[in-house]
Amino acid sequence: MKRRTFIAITATVAAGALVGPARLQARNTQLVRPNIIYIFTDQQSANMMSCADNKWLKTPAMDYIARNGIRFTRAYTSNPVCCPARISTMTGCFPSAISDGAGKPVRTNQGGMGVRQISNAVAQTTLGACMKRSGYDLIYGGKEHLPGPLMPARQGFTDLSNNERQPLADAAANYIRKPHDRPYFMWLNFINPHDICYMAINGFPETEQEMDRMRGNKAALAALRRALALPEGVGEEEFFARYCPPLPPNHEPQKDEPRAIGKLLDTGAPWRRKARDSASERDWRRHRWAYCRLTEVVDRQVQTVLDAIKSSGQEEDTLIIFSSDHGDMGAAHRMEHKTALYEEAANIPLMAMWKGHIPAGQVDAAHLISNGLDLLPTVCDYAGVRGRSDPRGRSLRPLFEGRGAPWRDTLGVESQIGRMVVSDDGYKYIRYDFDGVEEQLLDLNKDPHETTHFTDSPEHKGKLSHLRRAFEEEWFPNR
Repeated sequence: MKRRTFIAITATVAAGALVGPARLQARNTQLVRPNIIYIFTDQQSANMMSCADNKWLKTPAMDYIARNGIRFTRAYTSNPVCCPARISTMTGCFPSAISDGAGKPVRTNQGGMGVRQISNAVAQTTLGACMKRSGYDLIYGGKEHLPGPLMPARQGFTDLSNNERQPLADAAANYIRKPHDRPYFMWLNFINPHDICYMAINGFPETEQEMDRMRGNKAALAALRRALALPEGVGEEEFFARYCPPLPPNHEPQKDEPRAIGKLLDTGAPWRRKARDSASERDWRRHRWAYCRLTEVVDRQVQTVLDAIKSSGQEEDTLIIFSSDHGDMGAAHRMEHKTALYEEAANIPLMAMWKGHIPAGQVDAAHLISNGLDLLPTVCDYAGVRGRSDPRGRSLRPLFEGRGAPWRDTLGVESQIGRMVVSDDGYKYIRYDFDGVEEQLLDLNKDPHETTHFTDSPEHKGKLSHLRRAFEEEWFPNR
């Protein structure tokens, strides 16, 4: 049965009362509540889609979402590493608002997985808690990487599949095609292109822990081997001449690179330093080739989900939101993995489509979006229930629907190695604190590849002062 044919219902929106499946009457205004599917990839930079003018890969499924809805070019993770980013998505606040088992603010994977309890205030405003009040069925599948108190099952989600690959897409498709009495919120967590991590780990194993990491991830290593394969019938010289992506324009380390970056390369993950110091130009280009192929793998899995929505006649009843937890450095600054505050790791894709409700073909290069802070109020807005955790989070619905709205002119982002504020006119202020306090002002207008910084530039003195104030007063007071 198509959702638009479901009966109208009367509900108290703030309380989330529900007596029917798809429509509610509130304050004499009818609100259509769609199914909502949040597709969340892992380690995908914003430019890793063919709709983002990347000619080295083809992503028809992602392109379909962009073509039939809206794509934001200035969307950022709240923390460019897996667990903190997922904590932010589930809670709608910065991960540092949660304390780990030692009472320290969460800024790392280890700290995030060490969370033992959450406050009642956080518990009442999580994505799961808000959507339960809305009367939606909550469905979760794939990668979790969340601490105990925020695990999907404890948040009210029904487990769809613990697989992170094609079986997750198949399970989602089967669920979508079933008849439903109530609207559902489905959160799909695919693993790729995260398997690119294993290229450096596999290339420079040293400790027993690193060997165990490889031995325990056979699916990831198999996927990486397939991604590294040359096109059939193509020799190595032809491969590098015609098929393999070139090095990025910012392949070399940033001029006056922060000490924090050096410490990051030297701490906790020795393959990072080895990759920078030992990987050849061809190694780095192979990394970029495999990253493209792994992104195409997850695109095919997204296609399975889209096909189920289309074949079941639910495109006009389903809001699809697409994003990723963080990016990959992809050979920029001779780095791979994430965590850094460079654009490759922090700038992520965010797109949405709902046929008949979100105008098609929009590309928004103006608004600063945080998928960690903004997803929760957005989903709740469409579900007809009040939901906000961090007061700086905003519903994206007016932007999706082309209505415009007063919007932020700066946005905060956290990391293990520091924090930054991004401005809507193309500047980034970073305050590193991983190896002493360091600050940088980056100008993406003059230097979009972040090859240098403008901290000491007289021309940028006013912008530096403005973003310092935004950092200290709006985004990270007392930091």
